[in-house]
Amino acid sequence: MKRCRANSVRAETKKLLLEYCSNSSVHGVRYFGCSERTWCEKIWWIIVFVLSIVSCTFLINKIYRKWDETPVIVSFAEKTTPVWQIPFPAVTICSQTKVQSRHLNFAHDFEQHYEFFKQGYSDVNVTSNYLAMFQLCEVSFFSTFLRPFYLPNKTSPHSYGTLIRNMSIPMFDSITFCTIHSTRVPCALMYSTSMTEEGICATFNSLAADDLLRTEIIQQEDPYLSEDHESPYWTLEQGYSPKANLDSYPHRSVGAGYAAGISLILQIEDENLEYICSGPVQGFKILLHSPADYPQISKKFVHVPMNQDVTIAVKPQMTTTTRSLESYTPERRQCFFNHERYLQFFRVYTQDNCELECLTNYTLQYCGCVRFSMPRTNLTAVCESNQISCMLNAEKQLLEMDVVKDKNNQTKNFRANCNCLVACTSTQYDAEITQTDFNWINWLKAFKIPTNETVGYQIARLSIYFKEAQFMTAKRSELYGLTDFLANCGGLLGLCMGVSLLSLVELFYFCSIRPFMLWRKPKPRRRQLADTLPTIKLLSIATKRD
Repeated sequence: MKRCRANSVRAETKKLLLEYCSNSSVHGVRYFGCSERTWCEKIWWIIVFVLSIVSCTFLINKIYRKWDETPVIVSFAEKTTPVWQIPFPAVTICSQTKVQSRHLNFAHDFEQHYEFFKQGYSDVNVTSNYLAMFQLCEVSFFSTFLRPFYLPNKTSPHSYGTLIRNMSIPMFDSITFCTIHSTRVPCALMYSTSMTEEGICATFNSLAADDLLRTEIIQQEDPYLSEDHESPYWTLEQGYSPKANLDSYPHRSVGAGYAAGISLILQIEDENLEYICSGPVQGFKILLHSPADYPQISKKFVHVPMNQDVTIAVKPQMTTTTRSLESYTPERRQCFFNHERYLQFFRVYTQDNCELECLTNYTLQYCGCVRFSMPRTNLTAVCESNQISCMLNAEKQLLEMDVVKDKNNQTKNFRANCNCLVACTSTQYDAEITQTDFNWINWLKAFKIPTNETVGYQIARLSIYFKEAQFMTAKRSELYGLTDFLANCGGLLGLCMGVSLLSLVELFYFCSIRPFMLWRKPKPRRRQLADTLPTIKLLSIATKRD
């Protein structure tokens, strides 16, 4: 009985297969079950069909890998962007002369203590101001004159941020005669203070502390930003809202050229110049950055030497991302929208803010403390002067993590865990710099301005403006969406095998619905045969009797 059922199933399966081959719309399949074909012809068609499937699978796999690995393309936008649609760059200005000589004569004190430091005496009697000054010294100071581990093992009873702020040269003693859009403006209305690794600097056009920082988390003893301008009509991702006007903050330029930019005079008193901690080059460090970036001067800056006229023509580079990519993971599109990446200390996600937070966290893990200028909570310790070597090593190791292997030959993963991808909307400001001598003495004499008040000063002029009125924006968009992927797969299936969507429906039908219907159909016939079997037997018996 079981053998009969197996033969019946085999026969029905063969019948179903032949029916599919006879009616299939897939090219070549109808020849498999054609009774008019010899076995040689059938085998030849089977081989051709298998080769078509293999080649189609190979090509579809290549398309899938391209769709999966490179789904995003960065191209130029269809239209140029006028410069008034983006903010004027934020400008952070740091003097290389760190403190006023009346607060600390570093060169004189260093000469007295140098031999004691070099011999490793930790009980050298130095002031808190002196310890704070070490926090501001150039890296070249430690490599040329003094190893960081020679520094005295002393702690300051006062906050380094407060000490540095009190010792610093007042901002408006260094920045005078400010103009914007060719109109003279009080410098106090244009610039605010910011605390950086270079000390207390002046910043123009940066976001306010409440807009940029999580002020409810970070410490309040040493304010990082003093900017109090509100920016309700601008965000990094959305740009300026329709309610914004030309006076909205952050400031924007109405056009290109010198007249539409900013200009200022920078000055330093000779008595404050110092060449040991600050290095042999005197002047100012200038950083151009997005208003949403916290300034980090040591990473990249433009140097403005004294008695020079420096002009910076800015060329913005902006990258946007289409909303169709929001459904992609950040790893696939290689960028973060602001709501996707939470930063502990910053409200606005940018790559620079993320990397600063990453460096802060690694320094805390490596040294147990952070630099005075790094964002921190009230419970986080600030590194003392004898821990400067640890801070420098932490920064170096973090930068090397992409290439340095550990003992198990695995890439160190702290930097990778930071996952500091670029922001999906980002703006960078490239600079073209022109520099010439600034003959300011003859300039003052030409205007009949007495020069006796400027004796003992060195002066420079800085001008910043957009080079062109419009620029080309880069746009991050889909290279292969799901529709494109399906279209390519359908094209290859049609080219190699003549398969369409209905062919797949047809295959599904013969694999599911058709066998089910055939299984249900024979049952009534079997019952009818069972009912008529006794009658057939009686007729056969009666026939034999006759």
